[in-house]
Amino acid sequence: MTDARHGTLPSAFLKGHGTENDFVIVPDPDGLLDLSAEQVARLCDRRAGIGGDGLLRVVRSAAHPEAADLADRAEWFMDYRNSDGSIAEMCGNGVRVFARYLQRAGLADAGDLAIATRAGVREVHIAKDGDDGTPGAITAGMGRAVLPGGAVTVTVDGRSRPALHVSMGNPHAVVFVDDLDDAGDLFRAPAVEPAEAYPAGTNVEFVVDRGPRHVAMRVHERGSGETRSCGTGACAVMVAAARRDGLDPAKTGSPVTYTVDVPGGRLVITENVDGRIEMTGPAVIVAEGVLEPVLSAPHLAG
Repeated sequence: MTDARHGTLPSAFLKGHGTENDFVIVPDPDGLLDLSAEQVARLCDRRAGIGGDGLLRVVRSAAHPEAADLADRAEWFMDYRNSDGSIAEMCGNGVRVFARYLQRAGLADAGDLAIATRAGVREVHIAKDGDDGTPGAITAGMGRAVLPGGAVTVTVDGRSRPALHVSMGNPHAVVFVDDLDDAGDLFRAPAVEPAEAYPAGTNVEFVVDRGPRHVAMRVHERGSGETRSCGTGACAVMVAAARRDGLDPAKTGSPVTYTVDVPGGRLVITENVDGRIEMTGPAVIVAEGVLEPVLSAPHLAG
C-alpha cells in the first residue's frame, strides 16, 4: 500500500461478512492510502491475499474527493471495490459490515447511522445486542429501486430467458427460473442483451420461489463472480418478485416484505409506501491483523 506523500505504509485490516458475502476492511480515516486496482485484487485473492468478495476502505467523507459534499450528512464514506479492483457504486451487505466495523471501533453506537456511498447517503440502524450477547441485526436503507424498462434477456447454456432490469444505485438483471441450477456456472458472467442496457456490465440474479413472499436466489456479481450473497441484488429480487406478484406499495398503500434466501443465509427486505427499501440481516467481524510487507510491496503500488 502506498501513500503518495509518505511512501509505503503498514496497514491494519479486518475481515467481515454479511450472509457470507465477505470483505477485507481497510481503516483509512484520513484518506492517506492510494489503493490501485492491482493492490485491491491482491488483497482479495483467496490464495495470495486475505480473500474477499470485495474491499471496504473506511474513510472520513471530508477526506475523500468523491464524498466531501456529503460530509455534512454522513461522517464516514464507504469506498467499496470489487474483488477485481474495480470501483462499485454500492454494496448492501458491505454497508452493514461497514456499520459493524464502525461500532466495533467505537466510532458508532447502536441506533441510527448515516453512511456515504457512491450511490448516495444510506441510513443504517444497528439493533442492540441480544441478552446473550448476540450482535444485533443491522437494517440498511437501500434507497429506491428504479425500473428503467425495455426488454432484457439473459442467456445461459444456450437458453435465453426474459429478465427485469432493476437499478439499486447499481445495475441488476433479475431472472425467474424453475431451479437454481439453471443459473449454470456463475463465476463467469451470463450473456445479457441488449448490451446497451448495461454499458458498464451488470449483476445477474437467478430466482426461484420458496413460498408466499419467500424466494431464493443465486447471483453473479459484476467484478466478483458468483458470491454467497448480494444485498443490492436481494433488494432488486424483492422488487422484481413483488411486481410479478402484482404488489406495488405506491399503489396499494401498504408496505410489502419478502424473505430472500441466499447461499450464505437469509435477508429480509421491505419496500415502503414511499418506495424506500430497507434490508435487514446479520453482519459479523471475524478477524483483524496487520498486512505483511509482501502485500504492500512497491511493485503493487498504484
